[in-house]
Amino acid sequence: MADLRAPAGARTKKHIVGRGNGSGKGRSCGRGHDGQKSRSGGGVRPGFEGGQMPLYRRTARRGFSNVRHKHIFQPVSLAEVAKKFADGDVVSLQTLKEKGIVKGKDVQVKILSDGELDKKVTVQGLAISAAAAEKVQKAGGAVQA
Repeated sequence: MADLRAPAGARTKKHIVGRGNGSGKGRSCGRGHDGQKSRSGGGVRPGFEGGQMPLYRRTARRGFSNVRHKHIFQPVSLAEVAKKFADGDVVSLQTLKEKGIVKGKDVQVKILSDGELDKKVTVQGLAISAAAAEKVQKAGGAVQA
C-alpha cells in the first residue's frame, strides 16, 4: 500500500497568475489581449450576442406544449414477464421493481405483447396493450385495472 501513486499527469501544479513575465503567466495572465473579457469582473451575461437581438428573443413562443403533462411509459414485453414470473404470480409495478425489470422512482410501465406467455399471471394496476391483455387471458391469467 505504501507504493501507491497517482498516475502521471494527474497532479498538476496550480498556475499562479499575475506575478511577472518570468512566471509564464504575467502581464495578461492568460486572458488574451485587451477587451471586455480581459477585465476584472468583465464579460457578458448568458445569451448576450453583442447587441444583436438574441436568439431567445428572436424565436417565437406561441401555442401550447404538452411536454410537461406527457406520460412516458417504460415498455415491458410479455416475453420478459414469462421469463421472470412463475405460474400464479401477480405482475405489478412493485413486483417488476423487485425482479429488476424496471428501475426508477416515478416510472410508469406498459405491458406490450412482444413474445409468448404460457403462464397464468395476474396483471395488476399497469397499462397493458389490447393484444397483450388478450394473450394474458388466453393463457388463463387475468388483467385488473
